[in-house]
Amino acid sequence: MIQLIAIFLVCALVILLLRVGSHRKEVNFICCFSDKRGVFCWLWKSVLTGYCCGILPVILAAGIMTDLCKSKMALIELAVRKEATVGKWPLTIVLMLASISARSQTNDDCLACHEDPDLTTERQGKEVSLFVDERTYRKSVHGEMACVDCHTAIEELPHDEMLPRVDCGNCHSAEAETYQQHGRLEVRDGGDIPSCADCHGTHDILPCSRRESQVNPLHLPETCGRCHENLDLTRKHDLLYGRAIEVYKSSVHGKAALGGVYLAATCNDCHSTGGTAHRILGPGHPESSINHFNIPKTCGKCHHNIENDFWEGIHGKLVARGETDSPVCTHCHGEHVIISPSDPRSPVSPTRVAEATCAPCHESASLNEKYGIPTGRLQTWVDSYHGLKSKAGDVTVANCASCHGAHRILAHTDTTSSIHPANLQKTCGECHPGISAALAVTPIHAIPGISRTPLARFISRVYIVAIVLIIGTMVLHWLVDLRKQIILVKLKKQIRRMTFNEVWQHTFLMVSFIVLGISGFSLRFSDAFWVQWLFGWEGGFALRGIIHRVAAVIFILTTIWHVLYLATDSGRGFLRDIFPVKRDFRQFLEMLQYNLGLKKNRPHFSRFSYVEKAEYWALAWGSVLMIITGFFLWFDNIAVRWFPKGFLDVMLVIHYYEAWLAVLAIFVWHLYSTIFSPSVYPMNPSWLTGKMPLEWYQHEHPDDPILQDMPATDSSSGGDEVKG
Repeated sequence: MIQLIAIFLVCALVILLLRVGSHRKEVNFICCFSDKRGVFCWLWKSVLTGYCCGILPVILAAGIMTDLCKSKMALIELAVRKEATVGKWPLTIVLMLASISARSQTNDDCLACHEDPDLTTERQGKEVSLFVDERTYRKSVHGEMACVDCHTAIEELPHDEMLPRVDCGNCHSAEAETYQQHGRLEVRDGGDIPSCADCHGTHDILPCSRRESQVNPLHLPETCGRCHENLDLTRKHDLLYGRAIEVYKSSVHGKAALGGVYLAATCNDCHSTGGTAHRILGPGHPESSINHFNIPKTCGKCHHNIENDFWEGIHGKLVARGETDSPVCTHCHGEHVIISPSDPRSPVSPTRVAEATCAPCHESASLNEKYGIPTGRLQTWVDSYHGLKSKAGDVTVANCASCHGAHRILAHTDTTSSIHPANLQKTCGECHPGISAALAVTPIHAIPGISRTPLARFISRVYIVAIVLIIGTMVLHWLVDLRKQIILVKLKKQIRRMTFNEVWQHTFLMVSFIVLGISGFSLRFSDAFWVQWLFGWEGGFALRGIIHRVAAVIFILTTIWHVLYLATDSGRGFLRDIFPVKRDFRQFLEMLQYNLGLKKNRPHFSRFSYVEKAEYWALAWGSVLMIITGFFLWFDNIAVRWFPKGFLDVMLVIHYYEAWLAVLAIFVWHLYSTIFSPSVYPMNPSWLTGKMPLEWYQHEHPDDPILQDMPATDSSSGGDEVKG
């Protein structure tokens, strides 16, 4: 109907033009051959007018209904025939307008079908919706355009079911020329490379400044994620980051961008090359913004000053000269999951920067050999006072970046370096105000191990020898005694071995000792699986420090409790009986002979044997050392004011190795005597009830005077009222 209305309007325009043209001499050529000018002119106009009003509409209508192309050619032919009569220019325009009106489709024609929400088709085995929301389209950047402006292949309705892809380059030629590659895929190869519609949308395209736009920073991760988190595509094209978008959302950039900070980096900011998102290149391309050698410049678009510091540092110089193993921003901070240094999970957080960031390169044998860097730097730092404090969760203690710098890292030979000998006093003084020049030049990275100063190394060697000899002797004694005790297991009746006061002292001592051992060694062996299980969660190591100090206070209070107990009558008797005497050394040799089968009778011990006496005095000696060294390490800021740096190293060595000695002695010596020895297996119950089997006691301590004073009935009945 619209086409017919257009035809009649065109015809009316033709009549109007002919009326005007009838007064021009050069058009009315028939009058040149007759003297009766008026008659012939009137006849000519009448014939031509009738033709245009009657014949021309019929021709155009028939052409539309049969074949538009043939109709167009007929109209052009008609224009040529009448060219000499009515003039070429007016009629040609008229016929072109008529042809366009006859061929074009309006948006209403398209929506007659596509406004149906249930309209679908099948492509590659999937059902695809063909619904077009007119309201959404009107709000888009193309809302004023006709459907056929983009879908140029549509010439008639109904159109073919399979239409060629819309070519956005017809209008956006510059962008189409730029967009030739996406990552490792090229447009000319087709396949899975994203089309314009994959990123910008179809009938809902909006400016990137609009929050609803698919390429607005708020929605860009989601847009990119449709492909980059598609497991089928990531596996097909070997994309290493299968969860890039997910981890990006938890990064500092993602949280800021998705929170409305439009200056924060999004996908385009890092991956776009040449300032356009239509040129995203793979990391292997030399012009790619994420190429190894271009990453500092990419990050520098936002972090300008940090980029300048990086290029001045040793790492930046290595990058500038083309070293592929040189670290760039992403090596330290990560790629998509960059988190704040204040977050304890960050690889550049104060407590993790040494092991998680610096160590992978500086502990590499090949890199150390290539660049001539000494090995064992991490281990020497971990074993230092700074390293152990950092592992304890102290974010203020010095780490790698505190001394060497974060981005402007220079060699120690550079006079502007923070670790140049002339600058060490200033560098160390940032944490230790007033530090002397002599103390500042004390070596930090020494031989791998816990030792530092010559005195500390000497003491550590003495301890190692002592541990080998003492623990080795304990193990040998345990093995020899175990062989003999296997055949001597018997049922025993009860006798009181410990008072109620002593039981509770032992309980507090035992619990605090176990907690101190676990929490203390968790600091030194933080990477062990059992430590990660106990304290590997966020904030776990900070809690570990609190637990260790609470247990230390309980241990100290228990020690004070025991000292006060020794002042009582019962305590003085205990101290008198447990004090070593000459007979203890003789009984040690006799026991050794008995266990080896060189003597038939085992020695007769009194209330306490040499084994129990050795345990007690070792505990007393170790407790004093652990308390003193622990206090110096706990209140280190006070200690450094009065003692040189090497003093804290000595305290650390004593505290560490004394802990080893105490724990091993408990496991090898005490637990065997009270649990694993066949004469008391499965355990001596006195640590729970204060009582032990009478026959055990008579066997272990036959010379105890208390047994001589016991009535015969007491022995048979268990003698609970008797104290051993």
